Amino acid sequence: MSYTPDLVAELEILRLFNLDNTLEGLKVHQNADPNAIAATQRLHAKGLTSQPDGGYLTSLGRDAAEHAQSLLTILSGERLA
Repeated sequence: MSYTPDLVAELEILRLFNLDNTLEGLKVHQNADPNAIAATQRLHAKGLTSQPDGGYLTSLGRDAAEHAQSLLTILSGERLA
């Protein structure tokens, strides 16, 4: 399996979630980039978010977002806190 444009778009959405505040969700509006809208809908279909337009991370979604954000930090050469 390789990183497809769809998977990269989903990782970009997961990157946007604030992991420091579980009460803070995400809303992808109808006028957003079509790739972001589709990625957000796929994340919901996979059970990672509570709503098709974003919402809150599920338990599985939080795990995925933590891994995605950690990987981005590692690959970008930033130090983890």
